[in-house]
Amino acid sequence: MKKVFFLLVGLVLLLGSTAVAGDISVEVVADQGYIFPAYPVSASPGNYRAYVQAEHNARYGLRIRNHTNRRVGLVVAVDGRNIISGKKSYLRNTERMYVLEPYGVAVYRGWRTGRDEVHRFYFTESSDSYAEAWGDQSAMGVIAVAVFAEKQRPMPRRHEYGARRYSNQAAPAAPSSQRYKSKSAESADSAAGTGYGEGEHSSSVRVEFRPEPYALEQHFYKYEWRETLCRKQIISCSPSYPQQPPRNRFWSDDGYAPPPPRY
Repeated sequence: MKKVFFLLVGLVLLLGSTAVAGDISVEVVADQGYIFPAYPVSASPGNYRAYVQAEHNARYGLRIRNHTNRRVGLVVAVDGRNIISGKKSYLRNTERMYVLEPYGVAVYRGWRTGRDEVHRFYFTESSDSYAEAWGDQSAMGVIAVAVFAEKQRPMPRRHEYGARRYSNQAAPAAPSSQRYKSKSAESADSAAGTGYGEGEHSSSVRVEFRPEPYALEQHFYKYEWRETLCRKQIISCSPSYPQQPPRNRFWSDDGYAPPPPRY
């Protein structure tokens, strides 16, 4: 029987609960700990879509929670590229994937370039993105996660403990002209993408996981600059502070004289 091996990320956290869209939930989180705003578009069974407001040059991670009592396999693609292999992703069960333990939480912070290293995700213009470095604009600005259930594991047999076959390929480095680039100003007319940032330690181990042929559910997040979301009318671009209704000259809620204008 053919065996397929995948990566289990070393960082597993026990965090508080969050809104559940299905068997898993996905949050785009900044290094400072806050969650980038998300604006749901649709949430049909097995398919969840939302816009995310990106911030230029911000490092980010994908915090994924497993809300089930079983392991799940996660094929994760950013801008259409598998975040483990770096190859063009079609969200299939034959691709390299992370394995998330029952009720586990993990944060995926970059392109995996080795067993113990990733290169950071950061929001940037599409021209500076990892995908563009390989000439791929087919899914620019989209974070995609396909969730696969695990086939029932058979009882281990003695001969199955022989030499294990697995792919040791990792995401190749982006061409040097694309690495560590940053832009000083954000352009509302330029599409958002994800860059190939600095390397950092991220431990992982290989585990055996046999995925079912079809995904349980898929999550898609289209990240855009705020100006783009405003233009698309995904968000309201009124001032961030609430507008106060005109004061009624015969009705005051506090009963005191207000300060004069420009006081």
